[in-house]
Amino acid sequence: MTAPLHSSESLLYKKAIDIFMLSHNISMYLSQDLSHLSHDGKEDNNIYFSGDIVQQSVSLAPHILKAEQELFSDKKYKHATLVKQLTNKLYRNCKRLESCNSNGKDYLPILRSELKKFKKLQKTWSLTL
Repeated sequence: MTAPLHSSESLLYKKAIDIFMLSHNISMYLSQDLSHLSHDGKEDNNIYFSGDIVQQSVSLAPHILKAEQELFSDKKYKHATLVKQLTNKLYRNCKRLESCNSNGKDYLPILRSELKKFKKLQKTWSLTL
């Protein structure tokens, strides 16, 4: 097995892109249900978590690339740590959203499953930096 020629060909990078696409689609679905105000004029606080999963997932791939392209190991590990932190936050926000009042919550276990796969790849990836 040979190493990828470009960072964008790494399995972790590709999985990060998949997670972003999935997060974005789920967030769009959730936003439609969560954007309505309640009878007392209050908004559903879960709308913010739906945006957070997109923001956190969009940040994964750039940090993976930075870690892979960085020359100094301390900077590589800084980006690898950020990838790990983002992944953990993303997972927690998925758990929070699973209790929201939307049919879109049915797709969150799929995202969490993909995040579990990502975490396994991430462990191997961080050892190769």
